Amino acid sequence: MSNKETPKLAKKGFKMPNTWIVVFIMVVFVAILSWIVPPGEYDYVQVEVNGTMRNLAVDGSFHYVDKATTSPTGVFGVFRALYTGTVESASTIFMIMICCSSFRIMVRTGAFHAGIGVIMKKLGNKAVALAVVLMIAFALCGSVFGMLSELYGFYPLIVGLGVALGYDAMFGFAILALGEYIGFTCGTLNPYNVAISQGISEVAMYSNQGYRWLSFVVLVGIAIVYLLRYGFKIRKDPTKSAVYGRPCIHSFGEGSLDEYKLTLKDILILLDLLVTLIILMVGLMMYGWGNTQLCGLFIMMAVVAALICRWSGDQFVDEFMEGVKGIAWGALIAGISRAILVVMNDAVITDTVIHALAELLKQAPSALSAQMILIAQTVINLPISSATGQAAVTMPIMAPLSDALGVSRDVACLAFQFGDGLSNLLWPTSQIVIVCGTSDIPYEKWVKWFLPLFFIELAAQMVLVGGAVMIGM
Repeated sequence: MSNKETPKLAKKGFKMPNTWIVVFIMVVFVAILSWIVPPGEYDYVQVEVNGTMRNLAVDGSFHYVDKATTSPTGVFGVFRALYTGTVESASTIFMIMICCSSFRIMVRTGAFHAGIGVIMKKLGNKAVALAVVLMIAFALCGSVFGMLSELYGFYPLIVGLGVALGYDAMFGFAILALGEYIGFTCGTLNPYNVAISQGISEVAMYSNQGYRWLSFVVLVGIAIVYLLRYGFKIRKDPTKSAVYGRPCIHSFGEGSLDEYKLTLKDILILLDLLVTLIILMVGLMMYGWGNTQLCGLFIMMAVVAALICRWSGDQFVDEFMEGVKGIAWGALIAGISRAILVVMNDAVITDTVIHALAELLKQAPSALSAQMILIAQTVINLPISSATGQAAVTMPIMAPLSDALGVSRDVACLAFQFGDGLSNLLWPTSQIVIVCGTSDIPYEKWVKWFLPLFFIELAAQMVLVGGAVMIGM
């Protein structure tokens, strides 16, 4: 080895492997645990929660089961679980593909670029104001309506916008990712993490709204400051960018939006989007719509936009399939991640882990009980990333446990939504890896950029939970 090669090697540090490899390692680790952790389960009963029948765990019913009746995962089982997880996640995978491909068509019409170009001309040098307004808007979508996957199609556009505003792809990505996920975390009227957890816990629906809005202001405010600080830093020195030197396929240069003019066609397409979103809100809030209606509505939206542009059928299909290709990596990771839960369920150790955490909470100092519930829910969100699924499994246990710990059930619900929401931006088993794939942002770079903010937000959550206990929420 020459002396010239040595410095180059010395600069090499730890490089986080591809997300698929990270998830696979986690599957292998859980497979090893499946032979060590004793199997156990709660009894479950079907209960109607806010008009929907759900399987809820019965508090105090945990019992260990005969290991001979379970299926710990061997070498072959690890690879089998990857397939099983993908099949079980089929609804999510196809929903992501359809939503993102439909929005790709909307973006390809040029209407979004024209609309943003007009806005940027109006704003002049007020790019920061646009970023803040968009982030708050996305946060409100997550907080009030529980929108997450419904916004995934916007990622390529907002990532490109981040570059056009003079920042970088990470800045644009964070506008939407932090906005929708942190908004979801501090749900105010969120029909998922708030309504379901409160319904299971027998708490008055949407109670303590004032404190939840305060949490919204605090947590979203911290995220905005973190993002703007990053933006100012890379404006001053572009080499400080988290994705410096890495081209993003969704980028369009600063000033390139000037080429677009807002025409009647663009206005009609933007109206198509607006009408679609209004119908979606009504369907979600009043009729309990799910993935089926969501996908059907988005396909209709894309077809209408293509007709307005007078596209041929072949052009529509080609653009749609390009969208599928672009999102396939991220969509399939949802199935690969599901393999972790498949392994845990086959070995019947999911409830054992939850029971162990609940028992650990009983030993916590009373002054920290609420915060420990928050930490426990954050950990549980690793294998069970669904808000409704996690609520159904944990809240029947945490609600009566909070009574014994001297913590109100409303505070337990607040700790649940905090723990369930924030870690969705971190755990590779959540859908953050999907939107990273959609946005051409490497997951490992996102984690490095987001990790300091995660601990800041977690500390703020602990203070907010403590404050809720102090005021007798």
